Amino acid sequence: MDAGCPRLPDTVLFEIFLYLDHADVLSVGLVCQQWRAVARDEFLWKELFYRYYRVSRDVPRHPGAVSWYDEFQRLYDTIPCVEVQALKEHNDQVLHLSFSHSGCLFASCSKDCTVKIWSNDLDISLQHSSNMRPYNWSYTQFSQFNSDDSLLLVSGVFVGPHNSSSGEIAVISMENFTLLSRVRNKPYDVFGCWLNETNLISGNLHRIGRITSCSVLWLNNAFQGIESENVNVVKRLFKIQNLNASTIRTVMVADCSRYDSPDLLLDYEEQLAASSTSPAFDLGSDSEEEEAKPKLPPEPAVQELPDARAVPAEHGLQQLFDDIMEGRMRPAMTETELETKVAELFVRNRTKPPEPNLLPTDSKSKTKYLIFTTGCLTYSPHQIGIKRILPHQMTTAGPVLGEERRSDEFFDSLDHVIDIHGHIIGMGLSPDHRYLYVNSRAWPRDCVISDPMQPPPIAEEIDLHVFDLKTMKEVKRALRAHRAYTPNEECFFIFLDVSRDFVASGAEDRHGYIWDRHYNICLAKLQHDNVVNSVAFSPVEQELLLTASDDTTIKVWRSPRAVRIRQARRPRPRKLLFSWLMNQKS
Repeated sequence: MDAGCPRLPDTVLFEIFLYLDHADVLSVGLVCQQWRAVARDEFLWKELFYRYYRVSRDVPRHPGAVSWYDEFQRLYDTIPCVEVQALKEHNDQVLHLSFSHSGCLFASCSKDCTVKIWSNDLDISLQHSSNMRPYNWSYTQFSQFNSDDSLLLVSGVFVGPHNSSSGEIAVISMENFTLLSRVRNKPYDVFGCWLNETNLISGNLHRIGRITSCSVLWLNNAFQGIESENVNVVKRLFKIQNLNASTIRTVMVADCSRYDSPDLLLDYEEQLAASSTSPAFDLGSDSEEEEAKPKLPPEPAVQELPDARAVPAEHGLQQLFDDIMEGRMRPAMTETELETKVAELFVRNRTKPPEPNLLPTDSKSKTKYLIFTTGCLTYSPHQIGIKRILPHQMTTAGPVLGEERRSDEFFDSLDHVIDIHGHIIGMGLSPDHRYLYVNSRAWPRDCVISDPMQPPPIAEEIDLHVFDLKTMKEVKRALRAHRAYTPNEECFFIFLDVSRDFVASGAEDRHGYIWDRHYNICLAKLQHDNVVNSVAFSPVEQELLLTASDDTTIKVWRSPRAVRIRQARRPRPRKLLFSWLMNQKS
């Protein structure tokens, strides 16, 4: 026993632990031998963990952890919650951030109508800035690097004739920062995304009626200056009908090839089944992966197809018109209800059925999912649509309008739909593309929408849902902590990001938030002076996080551990007195 350190019962030491902060608890082993003995007591650290973080006791330890002490240390020492730099080169609201896959660069978009490229060195510095105002852009809103980081997709709001606003996508070369091509994108909050290294997806919208439209998704070649006029630079991918003023927005692509080997399994039973075949990995490193035990996929969860024996659409339309003319419709239908009913009847036998067996059965499958927000009740995006992209569709080769269609396949159906029951304001994929995280603001329970132009009020609390794209089911309970205040008609996108162990999101309450993916607990609040629009983890170093805000700044956050390592690497300046003495000697 160290001198001056009284002997205390372990139960008393444990109660003392509960009133210490993280730093005190982790350094307590340096005080005396008794503390060090307690620090090795796995049972006490387990109790401390559950009580300190208020985690339910049916939640097992992280599958990669070797002890509860290490888990306590991980959740203190590896969270990027220390502000190390504030970037102020933008002069208006910063809307979006995106890292290159190598982690060496990142891009930022802003209301100042520039996209800026930053170099992620020891101290982050500005490498290039592109002003999009000469191309009649109002502002830049989204960016994404292609898979080999040679090209950057930039999405913005384009000001057209008579001050009408639409969207446009620009492709910028990372070799010399030249603009390679521009693609129209409507509506602008489709954003756009890469399908592969050289092809990107954009949208277009065609009005059919007052509240009925058709969204067309296009595959575009990034290099529009093709040397041969016989090679397509664009091809129609899908054509989907929209009802009740809804449209397709926020497109992204998920790669199904890694569903059987995710970085982190969120289902605890799957974790247990995989633990016998999965080696433990260093929770402070991004170099190892947890190998999941392959399981047979469940039955596909796809939309229910119309009964083939049902009344044909033409007969249904005729019956509807006869009922209206002869006064058999009770109560009388409004103009909006009539348009929706006619559109539903028209599309019934004019839509290509969903692809069978949506869920991939082969871990080496080259299938990809196109994921986007949509709806069926109102213009507020309240559903997630999923459409499978087959290998032969991943090129612009072939007819510009796609494969020849029969008259009964005028529209494409969705392969799966997830209903959120609220206004979707953000989506993000886990690094392995197995899980989809969704920010939403809930509608009142049991609300009824009678007018698609008057959606229900939305909650101030933001729910962060998690969906397993292998099973198409929601996993875990929704995360909560962040808030938003704008009403439906002014609601805007709040971008989130997911690393191997953490998920982060912006919010309108002037904070960014970080949660642990395994324990479902909020770990940190990151302060700004205004709305936080976007967050981004480094893909190679999850202990580095960026946040972008309406306060015009980008803040750089690192973990306490990373800060200590960086400080140790920096050369320490010699004290003035020591320097003076050395000069006197010489």
